[in-house]
Amino acid sequence: MNILKETHFKNLGEYKKGKVRDVYIQPDKLILVSTDRHSSFDRIIAHIPYKGQVLNQTAAFWFDQTKDIIQNHVLAVPDPNVVVGKRCTVIPIEMVVRGFITGTTNTSLWTLYKEGQRDFGNFTLPDGMTKNQKLAEPVLTPTTKSDEHDRPLTPKEAVSEGIVTQAQCDELAKAAISLFKRGQEVSLKHGLILVDTKYEFGLDSSQRLMLIDEIHTPDSSRYWQADSYEARLKEGKEPQNFDKEFLRLWFKDHCDPYKDATLPEAPADMVEELSRRYIQIYEQLTGLKFKVSSEPILQRIEKNLEKYRM
Repeated sequence: MNILKETHFKNLGEYKKGKVRDVYIQPDKLILVSTDRHSSFDRIIAHIPYKGQVLNQTAAFWFDQTKDIIQNHVLAVPDPNVVVGKRCTVIPIEMVVRGFITGTTNTSLWTLYKEGQRDFGNFTLPDGMTKNQKLAEPVLTPTTKSDEHDRPLTPKEAVSEGIVTQAQCDELAKAAISLFKRGQEVSLKHGLILVDTKYEFGLDSSQRLMLIDEIHTPDSSRYWQADSYEARLKEGKEPQNFDKEFLRLWFKDHCDPYKDATLPEAPADMVEELSRRYIQIYEQLTGLKFKVSSEPILQRIEKNLEKYRM
């Protein structure tokens, strides 16, 4: 199987290994290689064939669909697994946008609402809402961007803590909401509901705001199938979603993924199924046919990055 676990290309710049991407840092640009690593429990639990290509090409599709709203960092997509981006000063905030009241974690909107919270700092929700209900307008629930653990904060706190100026905060909020509304509009045309997502921004050398990292991928966003949403909501059922959770649950059932030094190998049928789901969501989202290359993946990427050698 043509799986991309990691790269160690020479003469492409300073190498930095992220959870899922390998990054090569050059003075004015970044070369971001999306691998097939699958991260959960703050570690790599499996390698999913074609996952990196799906994430990279989905982001490329969305960067193109939203470039009229805000400029983005993309300089080139020289390979299905690679984006070359303009090097920016990262703004250390993740702009999380939510269009529905949902979630199961301690910090999710639904959990906090169910426990009685109505005032969320920059927006207030009415009484009587039900899980998975659409919000009247998309809301912002930003977090700090950290290598350890992200911390929720309101736009007001982001300004008072000196992370951004008020003008920058206003610009970030406007861009995030506009991007989200475009995402919902395009997704719905392809039978999908964009439920929530996160955006990352940076400043270029002229101090202009720029969308960076990724956008609307199945790893950074939650999607539901549109055609069954209303009926399932009325029946009290969970919406049909793009589900990666089954592999995570298997690990929880078969080991302690937070503490065990070595994890069991992910079952081959589950890995294959997750790969199929990534390809399916890509094709539905973009309306494009997923193309699989027969060329060895490392060899192909190395050839396509030849012009970027330093």
